[in-house]
Amino acid sequence: MDGRPNETSRSAGDELRLDRHWDRIRTVVARGQRSTGHCAIASVGPDGIPNVTPVGTVFLRDNGTGFYFDVYTSALARNIEANPKVCLMAVDSGSWMWLRSLIIGRFVQPPGVRLYGTAGSRRPATAEERSEVERRVRQAQRLKGGRLLWSEFTHVRDITFSEFRPVRYPRMMDGMWAD
Repeated sequence: MDGRPNETSRSAGDELRLDRHWDRIRTVVARGQRSTGHCAIASVGPDGIPNVTPVGTVFLRDNGTGFYFDVYTSALARNIEANPKVCLMAVDSGSWMWLRSLIIGRFVQPPGVRLYGTAGSRRPATAEERSEVERRVRQAQRLKGGRLLWSEFTHVRDITFSEFRPVRYPRMMDGMWAD
């Protein structure tokens, strides 16, 4: 995986600019995270075998980059060390969004997005990054399982995104991502 979409799967007119759509992408990713609790990050190992890892601690910045907390991601971490190219996917799986879209016959908001990029080396999280994740998991940490799972946020990996592709459903999304 070279981190880029398969060129045979799209035409030249399908090229979308990441910078132009970044605010909308961030909104789609946030909705996906709220509805599922995670994003999926795909990577490829040195043996060529793909791996998809659910990660609930993905954060997107304002500038086409993001980071995630490198906890419980051993296969993803090994793969990134061999090949830093990744694909992050977020899909809004909220029942009401889907029901409404099926009833009216079109999506009023994009249902999902794939982001292609390069993950960086593991590094210590900043105080600001730790504060962001603590806000996200604060409610869950009131529970025993939440404290066991979400108390050790110390290291992150940055991701620099280079392009994106919307999750597409023909006829229900016409013109939704026009440049």
